[in-house]
Amino acid sequence: MAENVWNTDTGEAVYRSRDPVRNLRLRVHLQRITSSNFLRYQPVAQPGKDLIDLATFTPHPTASGHRPDEEEEEEVEIGWQEKLFSQFEVDLYQNEAACQSPLDYQYRQEILKLERSGGRKNRRIFTYTDSDRYTNLEEHCQKMTTAANEVPSFLVERTANVRRRRQDRRGMEGGILKSRIVTWEPSEEFIRSNHVINTPLQTMYIMADLGPYGKLGYKTYEHVLCILKVDSNGVITVKPDFSGLKGPYRVETEGEKQELWKYTIDNVSSLTQPEEEEREQRMFKDLYGRHKEYLSSLVGTDFEMTATGALRLFVNGEVVSAQGYEYDNLYVHFFVELPAAKWSSPEFHQLSGVTQTCATKSLGMDNIAYFSYPFTFEAFFLHEDESADALLEWPVLYCEVRSLDFWQRYRVEGYGAVVLPVTPGSHTLTVSTWRPMELGPIAEMRRFFIGSSLELEDLTYVRIPGTFKGERLSRFGLRTETTGSVTFRLHCLQQSRAFMESSSLRKRMRSVLDRLEGFSQRSSIHNVLEAFHRARRRMQEARDRLPQDLGSPSGTLVS
Repeated sequence: MAENVWNTDTGEAVYRSRDPVRNLRLRVHLQRITSSNFLRYQPVAQPGKDLIDLATFTPHPTASGHRPDEEEEEEVEIGWQEKLFSQFEVDLYQNEAACQSPLDYQYRQEILKLERSGGRKNRRIFTYTDSDRYTNLEEHCQKMTTAANEVPSFLVERTANVRRRRQDRRGMEGGILKSRIVTWEPSEEFIRSNHVINTPLQTMYIMADLGPYGKLGYKTYEHVLCILKVDSNGVITVKPDFSGLKGPYRVETEGEKQELWKYTIDNVSSLTQPEEEEREQRMFKDLYGRHKEYLSSLVGTDFEMTATGALRLFVNGEVVSAQGYEYDNLYVHFFVELPAAKWSSPEFHQLSGVTQTCATKSLGMDNIAYFSYPFTFEAFFLHEDESADALLEWPVLYCEVRSLDFWQRYRVEGYGAVVLPVTPGSHTLTVSTWRPMELGPIAEMRRFFIGSSLELEDLTYVRIPGTFKGERLSRFGLRTETTGSVTFRLHCLQQSRAFMESSSLRKRMRSVLDRLEGFSQRSSIHNVLEAFHRARRRMQEARDRLPQDLGSPSGTLVS
């Protein structure tokens, strides 16, 4: 069937396969386009583009006026790293003096064996395997463009001799380099092996000898049809891609007598039988099962579970940055306050920290200090009272921003507080801060020259102090000034038995507080009935205390 257009996309395609690469087989079909069949393969010409002069593609007749069929068209099936000799290699290796390496002598024996058995079957299509000299030279002289006069760049020249090949890793003598952190005098080989991706790779070239009839075996007429590369991870790179339904590729020879050739590359690897696929699936299932059992054995089954109605809170946090403050060289003092009732923390966990001193960086109109200071803590909440309300107190994160001057004196830049996120996950919080101030220029001069400024004795005064027991908290007379803001990034994890419930009602709850309260109140039908009976008794007692004259005319209570 004649194709309508040529395939001009000669870019490479990447495939991934779990099968052994030795099962890969390709069918390559090569055909010369003559004047009689040229119009069948010529696409619709665009003005000024891809115009080909038909007169330049003149056939070279033989003595009988035509070419043999094997010179006009050829089709072969090639396996991975299968060696097909060219006419040049046949002529070369028949001369024993041209053999220099053990591989050359091996090729000589194979060629002599082919000659004794009737000669090679291929004429124009041949291959270069990973161990051939041509593959080495091509990797040393790879081009980035199709220009014939391309000049290699400095980077190309420096990395030209880096070959990604399957190689044996030899251990260092005495393990010297394993203990070295810095190599002061690295060798050129050491630089190449440590600065270039060295994934094991194998390459194969499918070539074609497009020389005129009777002139096969000249290196000038060799053309690359396809390049195959396979690495150790099962990634197969094909350039150009398999033809499929895209149409054939074309090759135009140069010189006085131009010729036009078309070729296709198809993947004809044998498909896996259903029995083999089923056996492979069972093997992978067994492998994954064994791997899962191995991981389970490493982790163990003794997980520490929380008590019924309890919550375990993990917080991995980071003080990201501070911005908008008056002075430079900032540091942040922070701590977490746990509500007094029902919250606790392990003794070895610190609930406070101080960042390093950080100079600010100008970003637009703001001066920002980037801390990237990590911290972590753990807390427990125990919900014991079954009749308690669901509105519970949550831990609060307090922060104090200070600046350090040249004389190692600090100034208070701002106070802030934020309630930790109730829901698990990643959260980014921006805490706005303020600081107390005095009226008049003297206080600001004192702050500038000697670093003295008003401070809070109790940092929890930013919100409601933990020691406050009254009903009303008055801050009348406290003068404050808004300062900058501190950014925190928190990763919150929560562990509770309430998360193991799978009822639809539990899934619709928004926070862990609702989960814990629901767990404690709806865990038993007896609790619901007991609450109903208590309400009934209170209603009956209130009715009994009503005066008798407020009842019915007969003196009985209205039921």
